[in-house]
Amino acid sequence: MNGQSWQPAQNNFFLPVPALSRVFRGKLQQALRHTASYTHIPAKVWRQKWVVHCEPVGSGLNALKYLAPYIFRVAISNNRILKLENDCVTFRYRDTETGAEKRCTLGAQEFIHRFLQHVLPTGFVKLRYYGFFAATQRARLTALQQHLTKLPAPTSSVETQPETDQAQASPKLLCPQCGQPLLFQRTLPPTRCHSP
Repeated sequence: MNGQSWQPAQNNFFLPVPALSRVFRGKLQQALRHTASYTHIPAKVWRQKWVVHCEPVGSGLNALKYLAPYIFRVAISNNRILKLENDCVTFRYRDTETGAEKRCTLGAQEFIHRFLQHVLPTGFVKLRYYGFFAATQRARLTALQQHLTKLPAPTSSVETQPETDQAQASPKLLCPQCGQPLLFQRTLPPTRCHSP
């Protein structure tokens, strides 16, 4: 090993998780230093080991299946909470390794602590919009909506025009909803999507 060539990795190896965890912790700490939230984070958070869940997901479909349940759901749904008594919460969950359904009982404070770790801070969003619906395109989208609402309704469709007019006019595309001819306004140039 001279440091000049690639060494083959094991089939189940993607990235060195311990190293990635340290880098992620450092980058997050550096980014938060310039915010008011940084003073509220206990110093021990930055000294303890972090674990970054890191594995290849294969196709985008697998990643979507993994992430989809987290988009619009809360940390735990009411039907998984089985019992509330003696300041304890009992709930059911599915073991990720075996797939077996299990039960867990936690003190109310610990349950609330775990639940709140899944609540996003103010200003954070679970789902971002890209392309035409990106935040940077809002002004253009609003202008387009206003323009479309001001368009006069067509007085006649292609079907009701005299046959001589139809023969001379170039073929028009019709709206699949109302059957009216589509009017060309302008071509929107493609925009690059920037990841958050």
